[in-house]
Amino acid sequence: MVNRPATLSLVPPGGFDPESGELRLDAVFQALSDPTRREILRSLDGRALLVSELAAKFEISLQGVSRHIQVLVRAGLISQERTGRISRCSLSAGPLYDAAVWLNQYTKYWQQQFDVLASTLAEIDARRDAEAPRPAKCKAGARSPRKGARRPSPRTTR
Repeated sequence: MVNRPATLSLVPPGGFDPESGELRLDAVFQALSDPTRREILRSLDGRALLVSELAAKFEISLQGVSRHIQVLVRAGLISQERTGRISRCSLSAGPLYDAAVWLNQYTKYWQQQFDVLASTLAEIDARRDAEAPRPAKCKAGARSPRKGARRPSPRTTR
C-alpha cells in the first residue's frame, strides 16, 4: 500500500459558485444518506484501498459496491486512481468540510435548546428544594431519639 499525503481541496478552482455549491451539498448529503456508503468512507479514513478490498467487507456484489463508490466519486467524497483494471480509492475530505460548515450555521438553534433545558432543570430543582419538608427543630435541651432506640409506650404509666 502506498501512503500519499492527503490533499484538502476546500474551494474549487475558479472560485466558489453558490449555485454549484448548493448542488455539491445536495450530492454530499445524498451520498451520506446510505449506510453502506458511510461505511465505505469509514473504511477509507486515513488509507487508500482497492475496490476489491472495500467490497470484501460487504455482503453485496462487487458491482453493487462499485455503484456505491461511483455515487461517492460524483459527490467528490472519494477520488479513484486507476491503473489498468485496478482501481484504488481514497477519501477526499473537502466536501465533508463544506457539509460541516453548512451544518455549523444551525448550532445556534441547538445551543438555544440546551439553554432552555438548563433553565427548566434549574427551575425544577428550585421548586423541589422549596417543596421539600424541612426537618423539625429540637427544643433546647431536648434530645432527639436515636435510631433504633425504643420509645416508651404512651399507654404505660409510671
